Amino acid sequence: MGPLLIGIYVFVLAIFVGIEIITKIPPTLHTPLMSGANAISGITIVGALLAARYFDNEVSSLLGLFAIIFATINVVGGFLVTNRMLGMFGGKKK
Repeated sequence: MGPLLIGIYVFVLAIFVGIEIITKIPPTLHTPLMSGANAISGITIVGALLAARYFDNEVSSLLGLFAIIFATINVVGGFLVTNRMLGMFGGKKK
């Protein structure tokens, strides 16, 4: 079994596990988990930067670029959603 096939298996398994976990989380835990997801996406950005920079393979550079773009969108969107949700708990402003 080649490394590409193993990578595809892990990716598909991660999709199924992620869907199962997300659908079973109560709404009260979404904000703390969103903050944790933002931290993980920050780590993903660092790894994607390394993949895009240090490998001479053109495919890995392209995949690293896509990972940087998608992880950045995830981090920014996650912070916007977290900020909005935390704003709902604040008192009324005068």
